[in-house]
Amino acid sequence: MGAKGASGAKGAGVRSVAALAAITLLLVACGADANNSAAVIPNDRTAPSDAPVAPIAPVAPVAPLAPNAPAQSAGPAKFDSGRAWEHLRRQVAIGPRPAGSAALAECRRYILSELKAAGIAAREQPFDAMTPLGVIKMTNVIATIPGRRPERIALATHYDTKLFREFRFVGASDGASSTAAVLELGRVLKARQNDYTIELLFLDGEEAVNTEWRDPDNTYGGRYYVRAARQAGDLAGLKALVLLDMIGDRNLDIRREANSTRWLGDIIWTSAAKLGYSTTFIPEDIGQIEDDHLPFLAAGVPSVDIIDLDYPQWHTAQDDLDHVSARSLQIVGDVVLDAVPQIEKELAAARR
Repeated sequence: MGAKGASGAKGAGVRSVAALAAITLLLVACGADANNSAAVIPNDRTAPSDAPVAPIAPVAPVAPLAPNAPAQSAGPAKFDSGRAWEHLRRQVAIGPRPAGSAALAECRRYILSELKAAGIAAREQPFDAMTPLGVIKMTNVIATIPGRRPERIALATHYDTKLFREFRFVGASDGASSTAAVLELGRVLKARQNDYTIELLFLDGEEAVNTEWRDPDNTYGGRYYVRAARQAGDLAGLKALVLLDMIGDRNLDIRREANSTRWLGDIIWTSAAKLGYSTTFIPEDIGQIEDDHLPFLAAGVPSVDIIDLDYPQWHTAQDDLDHVSARSLQIVGDVVLDAVPQIEKELAAARR
């Protein structure tokens, strides 16, 4: 999650931790592909054209997670926080994963290998992002689980991390947690018969290259997806989007985000209350947050942002395995899985 803008406490307002934005940002500008070396550019807003090139440290390949053992019962598949935790841990093991880096390319290969192992068809969506520091090659990953209807419900996350000079930022909650949850949600939903087609979106370039969240230097992957879907004529088939962001906090504390579509938020928080998670999904409004759901909302797609804003480790070296929890992943996974059929019912009723 970048320095998100909001009214009241973060980015432009919602989070008091936005004071951390004074930390100098190390930025990566890419070459021809995600595996190229990155230019290390000082945070002076305008980099010289002959900025020195520093090679990115080699990234060790991450082996795919072993598939589940054959089920011993005919019961429905359930969210497995152990598997989700392993997805999180393996992303953190790759290290910092800024847009355009070799590390993010390795993370993307891991995502694709896990989707393939789960039997979920996926494709890469590459694009050139014009940033304040030049063009960066970025890539979304789009996976599809066919349902009875062709219309789609998307579960989305960003999978990149912000890169800092002063410390090693591995984004255990900010990037890895939501990516891990969406991977595990995909495995479970693949084993179900869904009324609507489920789309899993792993969006690149959510993090700004500027120190502070400043338009239009953010949500590159989300904005490109919406533009490409509109040009292809299939944006109208996307009926709802559930965005996950920073959901790994050991002390998980999720409040309602004011930009989000009201009826989708009602479904999410009703599911949480039904499952006994009202102390985690707190029915209070936290204000307007700028996140990857905004391009979808602007395009008329009902969207909800599930995000923990009360995370002191945000954009620090302490956003690590010690400050995230498999239990938090389980709570969010359970809530989203319970909510998906309710979202399907609401959409079907609206068609009548």
